[in-house]
Amino acid sequence: MFRHRLEPVFYFMSFILGRKIGMTQIFSEDGAVTPVTLIEAGPITVTQIRTKEKDGYDAVQIGYGEEKKLNKPSAGHLKDIKPSKILRETKKLSDKKRGDELDISIFSVGDTVKVSGLSKGRGFQGAVKRHGFHGMPASHGHHHVLRHVGSIGQRFPQHTLKGTRMAGRMGGVRVTTRGLKIMNIDKENNLLTLKGAVPGRRGTLLEIQKI
Repeated sequence: MFRHRLEPVFYFMSFILGRKIGMTQIFSEDGAVTPVTLIEAGPITVTQIRTKEKDGYDAVQIGYGEEKKLNKPSAGHLKDIKPSKILRETKKLSDKKRGDELDISIFSVGDTVKVSGLSKGRGFQGAVKRHGFHGMPASHGHHHVLRHVGSIGQRFPQHTLKGTRMAGRMGGVRVTTRGLKIMNIDKENNLLTLKGAVPGRRGTLLEIQKI
């Protein structure tokens, strides 16, 4: 049976890496307040083009940040281009070549993006804070059990079921926030202003992608 080979579709890449600076607010002409997040985004460098013939899949590897001291494997991989501190891959293919640089000029004011990053680590938390449990009744007969989990099952199958909501480590997981609108772009300082909040603390590495 003859099969047609699907060629990868290339287009202008709208994907960049950045770090969260913090939150602030801006005022409109009528005095309305809009909470925004400031992100230092880019510039990024295309460090490698992965192909299905050579690597088994199609992707674009990009580098962010400048690293002054590289080990030998990284120095060999990044020879002749800007030494990057952080490497990430995206399966969104592009017509860019190795060594090309991208900055926030790939976005425009009013664009809608999604932002991915690690959420804040909360440490070990109980079920009330971690999962929003109401806790036990604060009435007679409930002594020192107000924030307890309560029953977690019956006699069968005689072990704790996987995925049962209980106390444990909270936060520190990958979170994606969608539908964030770009309010302002400062190309000179590589600053993006997004409406609303994004995952993580100050300094968190973020992946920003146009929807």
